[in-house]
Amino acid sequence: MSKTKAQTPELKRYMDKHVFIQLNGNRKVTGVLRGFDPFMNIVLDETEEEVSPTERVNIGMTVIRGNSIFLIEARERITNN
Repeated sequence: MSKTKAQTPELKRYMDKHVFIQLNGNRKVTGVLRGFDPFMNIVLDETEEEVSPTERVNIGMTVIRGNSIFLIEARERITNN
């Protein structure tokens, strides 16, 4: 049985940038990307969850499991260095 190594997601250019993340179950959070691993588990700082179109809840620093992420979108300009 062969093991395949997980590839690192291309998130380096999003580091320390403000991002929007949509999760399974239509949950939505925004925050600053502080870290990630090869399985796309991510660490967000200054995280806010959008509980309704007019209400946000501050949840601080959080870890989000990679398999629950549906979409990641930058909220500020990302350069191609």
